[in-house]
Parts: sequence; C-alpha cells; structure tokens
Amino acid sequence: MAYMEFHKEKLKHNYDFLNNLFQSNNIAWGIVTKLLCGNKTYLKEVIDLGAKQICDSRTSNLRVIKSIDPEIETVYIKPPAKRAVSSVVKYADISLNTELYTIKLLNEEAERQDKIHRVIIMIEMGDLREGVLGDNLIEFYGKIFNLPNIEVIGIGTNLNCLYGIMPSQDKLIQLGLYKQLIEAKFRRKIRYVSGGSSVTIPLLVKGILPASVDHFRVGESLFFGKDLFTGKMIKGMKNGIFKLHAEIIELIEKPVVPTGEIGTNVAGEMLEFDEKNLGKTTFRAILDIGLLDIDMDSLEPVDRKINISGASSDMIVVDLGTRKPKYRVGDLVEFKLSYMGTLHVMNSAYIDKKII
Repeated sequence: MAYMEFHKEKLKHNYDFLNNLFQSNNIAWGIVTKLLCGNKTYLKEVIDLGAKQICDSRTSNLRVIKSIDPEIETVYIKPPAKRAVSSVVKYADISLNTELYTIKLLNEEAERQDKIHRVIIMIEMGDLREGVLGDNLIEFYGKIFNLPNIEVIGIGTNLNCLYGIMPSQDKLIQLGLYKQLIEAKFRRKIRYVSGGSSVTIPLLVKGILPASVDHFRVGESLFFGKDLFTGKMIKGMKNGIFKLHAEIIELIEKPVVPTGEIGTNVAGEMLEFDEKNLGKTTFRAILDIGLLDIDMDSLEPVDRKINISGASSDMIVVDLGTRKPKYRVGDLVEFKLSYMGTLHVMNSAYIDKKII
C-alpha cells in the first residue's frame, strides 16, 4: 500500500535555520501550511516546532490548527470569498485583502462575532495575481481605516506565484515607500511590510533585502530547503522531508509496443510508439497509485533505472528495463517529490501519511 513519509528531524533542522535567520534580522514570519492539506498529525508537528504564526489558504485547515492550539496566530492568505467571510473571521486572526467590498463584509461579520479582525492589504507589484494597484492605494486606505471592527496591520505583496516575476530590491523598496506614504497621509502606524516569501529568502541571505521588509510567509523553503532563484538547495538546509513509497502489485515481462488499434487513453492522450521496438520486451511493474493521487510531472523515482511509462486513475506503470530486475511483487518503489507533487499526494485521502 502506498504511503507518504514525513521526516520530522529534517523539518526541525530547517525550522531552526530559518528561525535563526529571521530573528537575527528582526523579521517576523509565519509558516505557510497549505501543503499539508489540513493533515492534523503533520500540523501538530509544525506547531510543536514553536511556530507563533501559521498561514493557510483554506479555512478548514485553519480550523484544524485552532483545534490543536487556539493561541496560534492564524493568517488566511488569499482574498476571502463572500461565502467564506464568516469562517475567515472565526478561524483567521488576520487575512490578506484587496477588495473594499470584502473588507466591509469582514467588518460586519467581526462585529457580529464581537471581534476585531486584522487585515494586511496586498499591493500589485508586477506578478498580476492579487493586489491593489499603487495608484489607488491612498483612496483605498482612506475607506478602510475608519471601519470599527477592522485593524489594518500590514501592507504586503506576492511575487513569483503566477507569472514567475521575481522579487527585487527596487520592488521591495517601493513597497516600503508605500508604507511610509500611507503612514504619513493617515498618521497611522502600520506594523508589517509583508514582502517576504520563500522566493525572497535569497535576498535576505545575501544581505540585500530592504530593511523595510519585516514579515515573511514561508512554506516551500521550510519544507524543501530550496533557493527558488537557482532551484538549488539553500546552504545549510535539508531536503527529503517528504518521501513517497508505492508498492509493486504486478511485475511481468511484456512487449514494449501495445497491440491493437490505438485510441485515446483515460487521460485523453493518444500515444505514439516507435516501430523499431516491435518484438522487444521489457520488465514492467504496476504500482498502487495513480492519477487520482499524484501529478505525474512532479514524480521522480529515486532509482534512476526506473522509467515511468504511463498512468491510469489508480495505477502507474513503470519500466524496469530488459534485465531481470531486483524488485519483486510487494516491494516498495521510492519517489522524490516536488512542491506540487507533494501537494497532490497530501490531498489524496488514499495515501497513508506516516511520521519518521
């Protein structure tokens, strides 16, 4: 049976590395846990690290976090939908916002729940995902500062998430200048310039992060240790926190080329085969996971001699080569996972989740 491993000591190592990095630069940070898809066992491990703030994009996941530790500060990290406003106010201490209409709904709901809901206003800095346009900032802020159950605690931005626009000194300096402009105009202190994410960590490590950026929201670098500028590991951090194991449920020597009229498969693909391989055979294994559980493009066998041939909804077929393989039915095949690959596996209820 397929299962996911979660290596807690490697996670602690990465957490300690980042926590020391941020503390030494007087930067607050929250852990982005949307990768964990609300898995209570894994979330408890994250909370036990000593995290003070956890960020997620699903209120159901924030509800699980609050059930583990009601004192954890929670952040809802996308503009709330109208129908999610009640849950956002209930389970998120802070939310990221871009729409006046939504903030007014949050204000009304916070009054009903007898709360002050805190918001960070996201600014468009070039990646064209969420964010208020800079030219509209003053007018926008002027309309929300007087809402009685809303406290504006930050200004922020998201980069790299949609079109891959990378953070730069110039963009983050501009974000800090927006903060100064708003504070001067309205004589209100803004607590956070939330311009940091995993992709911004290399600027901090190199010592070129503008001093105004004092809050980070970090997920991928914590769980994978990656420098998102280069794709390589951040020096001092570890990978391999997540590992996927799938069981071989069939292993038979079969022809390389299928026989019969070729149509589209269950994924809507029409495949082509090299006629030079007619008459050749190879050892093919079937694994007990499929497209329902995984993203094929985000899956890499640890054994480099294994090639993925294809997949259906519940099974993957792998090619083990022409020589009799070392594997047997019942053996496990280990896979490395990217961020998106891990997200797919974590979202599957059919794959067991284990702590190592």
